Amino acid sequence: MTLPVHLVPAGALDGRAVGDVVRLDGAEGRHAVAVRRTRAGERLVLADGHSRCVEGEVVQVGRDVLDLRVDAVREDPQPSPRFVLVQALAKGDRDDQAVEAATECGVDEVVPWQAARSIVRWHGERGEKARRKWDAVLVAATKQSRRTRRPVLAATASTGDIAARVRTATLALVLHEDATAPLAGVALPDAGDVVVVVGPEGGIAPDELAALEEAGARTVRLGPTVLRSSSAGPAALAVLSAAQRWR
Repeated sequence: MTLPVHLVPAGALDGRAVGDVVRLDGAEGRHAVAVRRTRAGERLVLADGHSRCVEGEVVQVGRDVLDLRVDAVREDPQPSPRFVLVQALAKGDRDDQAVEAATECGVDEVVPWQAARSIVRWHGERGEKARRKWDAVLVAATKQSRRTRRPVLAATASTGDIAARVRTATLALVLHEDATAPLAGVALPDAGDVVVVVGPEGGIAPDELAALEEAGARTVRLGPTVLRSSSAGPAALAVLSAAQRWR
């Protein structure tokens, strides 16, 4: 069984070696002690969310803090190819659900897309608040799925920005209900970015689709049914992961 994972700030594990004692405090320490009821003698993983993590035994627990004695240190390499989900902004909590499940399915980067047909608009403080919420969802899902590398949250992108990402990607796929090619039949590259584009509730506008195809994207379908914007991305990532990472 995999061990519980707690995230620490970037750089907090630099220079740590076997035998060192690392303190987990702040919000993460409070969660470990007060919510998870972690006790001395249990084993945990502390990860910086990028590449470095340590494993060890909890040797002391305080009110909102614990100390971990390190008995293993490792660097988790960046997966290759990288899976990048372009998720159009959606109303309600559907986009939150999408990025949460995508994290569980192995996404490496999430790009919020302000698509033409997105009902939600990220502007000003409202946009910053929504972005912070996405980041919090990514962090929580990283810990829940016991990943040591958290997904990158990219800047909010326009259709032009997404077309530029498509041009530099090794493979770019647009999920579209009118596509005839199945995603399950697509051959994955050995390296680079695999970009998966998911539109909003109203679908991808024709001019947006044309721009993405002109940039080099291929349209694909998941299956005979039409999925919601909240489930299409995670379903696509599950297909891609099953074809490569989950073997």
